[in-house]
Amino acid sequence: MHGARVRDGRWWWHRTAALLDEHGIQSVAVPLPSCGETGESPGADGPGLVEDAAALASVLNGGAGDEPTVVVAHSYGGIVVAQAAATVDPSRSAVRHLVLVSSYLPTVGQSLGDFGGEAPAPFLHLDLVGGTFGVVPDLLASTFLQDCDDDVRGAAPGRLARQSLHVVTTPVASAPWPDVPTTYVVCADDRGTPAAAQREFARRADRIAEVEAGHHPFLSQPEVVRDLLLGLDTATAS
Repeated sequence: MHGARVRDGRWWWHRTAALLDEHGIQSVAVPLPSCGETGESPGADGPGLVEDAAALASVLNGGAGDEPTVVVAHSYGGIVVAQAAATVDPSRSAVRHLVLVSSYLPTVGQSLGDFGGEAPAPFLHLDLVGGTFGVVPDLLASTFLQDCDDDVRGAAPGRLARQSLHVVTTPVASAPWPDVPTTYVVCADDRGTPAAAQREFARRADRIAEVEAGHHPFLSQPEVVRDLLLGLDTATAS
């Protein structure tokens, strides 16, 4: 489950996916409607958190029967996972573990906006008229990709997306953390979500792993993420 203000989750996950595939573990990248990945335009009247959660729930409800599944959520993806838990059918889903990477872990009634400061972060651009927000392109590499190689830095800007701004204010209706085993991956060198904030979120998880990485360890250190997932003894990653 990729984070906010980007598209093409398969690309953001591709380096780790390739390593998992070598072990026979399949990965599915769920598109986010609020980022315009399913054909509807983001905006004040566009798709938001509810639609994002429905997209994830649809994949999980139509999953591979009893085949163990781990859901990996990155950044905003933790908000989506929380909301999706309200509509995931336990009898059809085989989720065995949640892995939250530099992610938000809300409680019921919290929204993404509850975790921000009084003013928008400097790397954000808000279009209040159009009802969207996005990353300032010139700050993408220095904020989110400082530990990634040139190939990633060159390809990432073309995968930025505008996203419906109302995902920030929509509260979640559920939170699976108490009921599903959860591992939180703290990215200690993250310049987008401070490590101190991540460690606070991690207090709600069952297990904590910390890596010396920026915001996207599945691109900068895919072997580390692979090994962590293999250690969970699961068979499928969504």
